[in-house]
Amino acid sequence: MQSNIKQLHDQIATGSFLALARGITIVENELEGYDTLLQNLHENRHARVIGITGPPGAGKSTLVNALLSHWLKENKKIAVIAVDPSSPFNYGAILGDRIRMSSYYTNPNIFIRSLATRGALGGLSSKIIEITDLVKDANFDLVLVETVGVGQSEVEIAGLADCTVVALVPEAGDEVQTLKAGIMEIANIFVVNKADREDAEGLYGNLRILAHERANGAEEIPVLKTIATQDKGISELADAITHFLNSQEALPEKRIQLLTEKSWHLMQAQRMKGINHTQLKNELADAIKKEDFNLYAFTKGFLSRSSNSGQVK
Repeated sequence: MQSNIKQLHDQIATGSFLALARGITIVENELEGYDTLLQNLHENRHARVIGITGPPGAGKSTLVNALLSHWLKENKKIAVIAVDPSSPFNYGAILGDRIRMSSYYTNPNIFIRSLATRGALGGLSSKIIEITDLVKDANFDLVLVETVGVGQSEVEIAGLADCTVVALVPEAGDEVQTLKAGIMEIANIFVVNKADREDAEGLYGNLRILAHERANGAEEIPVLKTIATQDKGISELADAITHFLNSQEALPEKRIQLLTEKSWHLMQAQRMKGINHTQLKNELADAIKKEDFNLYAFTKGFLSRSSNSGQVK
């Protein structure tokens, strides 16, 4: 198995989309060898991660399509990770990448993969960091991560991405007022998409004011208008992303925080691998019948017994 995983990693590193798709499936589902595959990854600083987030209906997928078209003209090799809501029946992604981005499906310079959130808190897949690192190892120039735009996904994507683009539409004006503190914290670039709609200028003006207030003498967050369906403003957006990426020298503090939390959870998961779920259920079923049952005391005792028996490392 070790040799097969090593061979798979070598194929991913040489740009095999088939191998990359298989590797993502192994990591996403924690199939045999997934930890070995992850431990063979290199820290790829060449591939830059761009997060595209914002409320549902902001046209994020259309923006991604337009950016793909723009960057293909510059001979960029691009991966798209589209994080979709989970199906309640099979935990698969409801929105299919081949439906939304079918025109790029066979392009040799573009790799597209949909991931399901699978109930993860916020709007990102629970394996998004691992999968993003795996994709980066395939020598892409850019990795675009598009979120479902709900819950805490905007905050999470800020830690994952090198550049976070927040897409809004004119109808989101009230939402901006409600979320302005959080949005200002995570946005590196604002996009008013569907800028040909009524009230677009009002939203654009409000965002410019917020960006100016937040800057406090520093460089203001760019606010751009786009009509992605007509390819308007896309070149300016791509230039703004490139400018921001080139201006960043060190790892963002938010990414270090995110990786710290992820490492912590990985350690916790590793320690819990030996827990026997069936035994836990059986002991809990017996314990709950007692009048003095306390879940917290029971849990502490179970962990202690498991540790003493060598089940928990």
